[in-house]
Formats: sequence, C-alpha cells, structure tokens
Amino acid sequence: MKLAHQEDLVDELNRTVYRQEKKIEELEMLLHALAKRFRELSDSSQDRAAANEKPPHY
Repeated sequence: MKLAHQEDLVDELNRTVYRQEKKIEELEMLLHALAKRFRELSDSSQDRAAANEKPPHY
C-alpha cells in the first residue's frame, strides 16, 4: 500500500515539474520578446530625441 501511494506521489510530482517547466519556457519566451520590444522602443525614442534636438548654436 505504501509503495502504491509513493508511486502516485512521484507521478504527481513529475506532472507538477513538467507543468512548471512548460510555464518557465513560456515566461522566458515572453521575457525575451518584451526585452526585444523594449530595445526597439528605446532605439526609436533615441532616434526621435536626436532628431528633435536643437543645434548647438541655439
């Protein structure tokens, strides 16, 4: 009986670890996408800021 209970527990733990691994992979992909988008926005805002700067003689 103990062995059956332990096997069930191990199976449940394996399923939990699998779900967590999938969630971590999903979150890592989202993080990379957000970081890329942030860099793109940062680059474009720097370009815009440089275009709007007054020349040094003003």
